[in-house]
Amino acid sequence: MLITKGGAVQRDQKRQLRVIADPFVALGPSGVAIRDFLGHLTDVDEKVLRLVGEHLGHLASLDLKNRCADGPDHNSDTWAARKQGLTADSSSRWAGSVTKSTHDQWALSRRCQLAHIQSLEAGVRMLMHRLSQPIGEKGTKRAPGGYRSKSEWFNKSRRLATLEHRLDVARAEREAGVVHVVRGGRRLLNTRHNLEAAQLTAEQWRQRWETERWFLAADGESGKRFGNETIRVTPDGEISIKPPAPLADLANAKHGRYVLASKVAFRHRGAEWRDRIEGNRAVAYRIHYDVERGRRYLTASWTKPVIKTIPLETARAEGMVGVDTNTDHFAAYQLDPHGNPVGDPKRFFYDLTGTADHRDAQIRHAISQLLHWANRCGVKAIGIENLDFTAEKTREKHGRRKRFRQLISRIPTGKLKARLVSMAAEHGLSIVAVDPAYTSMWGDQHWREPLTSNKRKMSRHDAAGIAIGRRALGHPIRRRTAPPPQHQSDAAGHRTAQAAPDAPGREGTRPPVTERAHDARRRTGTQRTRATSASNTVRDACSSGSWQQMSLLDTV
Repeated sequence: MLITKGGAVQRDQKRQLRVIADPFVALGPSGVAIRDFLGHLTDVDEKVLRLVGEHLGHLASLDLKNRCADGPDHNSDTWAARKQGLTADSSSRWAGSVTKSTHDQWALSRRCQLAHIQSLEAGVRMLMHRLSQPIGEKGTKRAPGGYRSKSEWFNKSRRLATLEHRLDVARAEREAGVVHVVRGGRRLLNTRHNLEAAQLTAEQWRQRWETERWFLAADGESGKRFGNETIRVTPDGEISIKPPAPLADLANAKHGRYVLASKVAFRHRGAEWRDRIEGNRAVAYRIHYDVERGRRYLTASWTKPVIKTIPLETARAEGMVGVDTNTDHFAAYQLDPHGNPVGDPKRFFYDLTGTADHRDAQIRHAISQLLHWANRCGVKAIGIENLDFTAEKTREKHGRRKRFRQLISRIPTGKLKARLVSMAAEHGLSIVAVDPAYTSMWGDQHWREPLTSNKRKMSRHDAAGIAIGRRALGHPIRRRTAPPPQHQSDAAGHRTAQAAPDAPGREGTRPPVTERAHDARRRTGTQRTRATSASNTVRDACSSGSWQQMSLLDTV
């Protein structure tokens, strides 16, 4: 520590910044899913689909129960035994689809269980830290302080005990392989106890509950006719289903199949889907019933081969578009390969209020606008922050800042990643993910004011887009300091010509000429030959806050 004039304490070392991860090119999409509406279904078609869905849904519930009972002792033998038990009541293909869906659902529950444990651990650590601080202790930017009152300290100590108990229970369940999973969704299950708040009747809730528990999905098979033997769709859109063994009498076509009266015509990616089924490549199908709209939909999906991403240098060759993600808009800025901003900032707004379908449509529309603008700019990549707010939403970390927690929760990080990567691949654009550390702060510090003019208004988010783009291009965020005017300097060139990129201190503020001369004499050990002028001496004395009559200097 250094004690300065006035008693101020100054640290002799700068605050250590956290390590910033290197940018990387995100992997492309691994699958495709398209959907079409099933119209003009007859009453018989509706009855057959309902009976098949109910029967297979019952088998899926039993299989999930058996899989949860196996826990960590699951192996290929138990899987084969479960599949063999389901085959007698359905078929080998239906049994394979049911068991695969069960494994995926159990694995998802395990991942959610681990995320819950990590969230509890973060909350316990934060509570223990704040409880250890004195009451009323102020916090810093890196760590919060103590609680405001004894009452709040007492209530938080009670909450700490509650979280520790939940953490112990969750850890014990994970070690034992116990998961809590509900076919149909836990949210819909809990809605049964709050029908008035959900504006539903008991009959409406029962219809939704039974519909969500239906199972009518079949995995694709390569080499089979049109890529699927269980749910088959021909190139002209005809749909046929192979009913399970107990419902074989429902068939109305050859080979024990039931043909629906409705036909599909996938308008999006229809040519790609048709090429796959004509080549007898695997395509998975799922028939879903939307209770609110009273419609049925057919979803076709298939996997894509893993494509090696382009090198980072190739993505940077034509410049970059830096994108800052916010709660209601994308703030984008175009940068050339040297990291210089080009043109004016762009904003693409979206509204995240309303239903989930509305929010998803808003995100897709904003991303589409962003991608079209990036193509017009001529760049080959988009730089975006690798955001993850999993540990940032807890009330233990932000305390009473409820609005801030809601603001963080509204940023669609997970859905944005999936949507942006898949949609950018169709436009021939790559996604470069960067570390989000200090982008908003440094962008506002170094780029907001210099780019603001009477014709251009810069916000903190626009400046953050520049910082993200420069980091994606491999350039430092800080701007080079411009040289002083000619009448205040030695007419030196621009700052970019002053030092090599690897020279230490090249980004620092350029000192005046006289100070550089003094530093040079200090390093060489030479003595000053000309006496100090009286005017400089008096000015130094005045600036130091003291005054003393000086004798005339003998300059002869």
